[in-house]
Amino acid sequence: MKKNVIFWVLAHFFALACMGQSSNERILKELDGVIAKKKEYSAERERTIAQLKQRLANEHDDALKYTLCDELFNQYLHYQADSALHYVDEMQKYIRAAKQSEADVIIHRADAMGVMGAYNEVLRHVEQIDRNSVTPDVMLKYYYAMRTYYGWMAGYTIIPSEKEKYLRKTACYRDSVLMLVPEGTARSISLAEKMILDSQFDAAIPVLNKALSQPMSIQEKAYVNYTLASVYEAKGDVDMQIYYLAQTAIIDLSMSTREYASLQRLAWILYEQGDIERAYRYLRCSMEDAVACNARLRFLEVTEIFPIVNEAYSERVAAERRILNILFLTLAVIAVLLVIVALRLYSWNKRLSLMRVGLSDANEELKKVNEKLAQTGRIKEVYIANYLDRCVSYLDKLEQYRRSLEKLAMASRIDDLFKAIRSDQFLRDERKEFYMEFDKSFLELFPNFIEDFNALLADDGKIYPKKGELLNTELRIFALIRLGVTDTARIAHFLGYSLATVYNYRSRIRNKVKINKEMFEQDVMKL
Repeated sequence: MKKNVIFWVLAHFFALACMGQSSNERILKELDGVIAKKKEYSAERERTIAQLKQRLANEHDDALKYTLCDELFNQYLHYQADSALHYVDEMQKYIRAAKQSEADVIIHRADAMGVMGAYNEVLRHVEQIDRNSVTPDVMLKYYYAMRTYYGWMAGYTIIPSEKEKYLRKTACYRDSVLMLVPEGTARSISLAEKMILDSQFDAAIPVLNKALSQPMSIQEKAYVNYTLASVYEAKGDVDMQIYYLAQTAIIDLSMSTREYASLQRLAWILYEQGDIERAYRYLRCSMEDAVACNARLRFLEVTEIFPIVNEAYSERVAAERRILNILFLTLAVIAVLLVIVALRLYSWNKRLSLMRVGLSDANEELKKVNEKLAQTGRIKEVYIANYLDRCVSYLDKLEQYRRSLEKLAMASRIDDLFKAIRSDQFLRDERKEFYMEFDKSFLELFPNFIEDFNALLADDGKIYPKKGELLNTELRIFALIRLGVTDTARIAHFLGYSLATVYNYRSRIRNKVKINKEMFEQDVMKL
């Protein structure tokens, strides 16, 4: 026996060494996933309950009906307590046919009422049991029921003297349980609880770890993990307490148990550690389940701490919203600054020499294409379209560079940003040079465009470029339309104007047409 204890102690400390804080994060993420699938687990339990109800409806043997009602009671007890109480009443109908003890039904009824918070009714029913006439198995159930009852009362009362009285009674009935309970998981749990009360924490751990290594039901596994969490709480080991509470909560939720204490205890610890978002989600989950189960004590436990966590969560959300608003405002200011910066990029000419070389290569390539496409008007139009796309692509590269300046601002690299701000009119001059080149190329291909275009307009609406200009804005818009670029968004992109501005120019010129306003742009494309 001594060797086994040493083995389990060593195994436990090895697990501790391997776990660390990162394991707690992993187990909490696993718990988050289980909570996300809560509806699936609930649906699975509902299917099991539906199958049992169908079997009960089709059953004619009263003894088997008693067994099915007992199964339905166990399915509902920690899931929907009022329904569990209903099946206790159903069990009462078939108790004679099943030849079962009245005490079993009484204890079942007390269990359901305890979950629902009817503690006075619990004691009244359990005290009806004649302890002198029951079997040891029923007597053990009686001791469990009384231990549970006084445990509930200790958790419910807020008067220290009353709480101490109920805890003493709980301990007395636990001792009675230990006198009757056989070797196994249930005995290990009760023994560990007694050791915790006697401050024998290090002795309780190997007992529970050994129990975990043995075959047991999933519900017993939840009890063992929960008791281990209580041991580590008493020892002041918060990390291990979190670990075992999370393990317990995973089992509870995967079983679709709604009456539990693990998740709300875990939520409070996480709140104290600053993980407010998780604490809030866990408490919301606990409150929903407590209400659905009609578990009064669990609901009261949650409502004691939920306002505190909810207030902290609300404050955090409000703070994040304020930060977000500040961020949006900052981005708006930065956007304005970047517009100014874009107009002063001329001094960055040397730093953009590589981009100039790339543009020069693109221009040379376009000249070669132009020579090959000069034979027909259609070829010329395709060349211009390709030429425009490549030039606009260059402007997009400059826009990407502007975004890099935005990233400097967002990263608070103020010195680098101010260096960028001191740049002058590079972008404006490049646009001017680009448009000049576009105007020159277009008029080489369509030398009579201005005269032909004005021929479509009324005398008082004719448009001519100013001295020193080849094309002005209005003419340039319709030059693009002549090349087949009719989409307002593309024109606005090309000219660097808003959609509204381009739309207004087009509408204003259309109003100056002297013959057919509806076919005006189609006529321009035929020039």
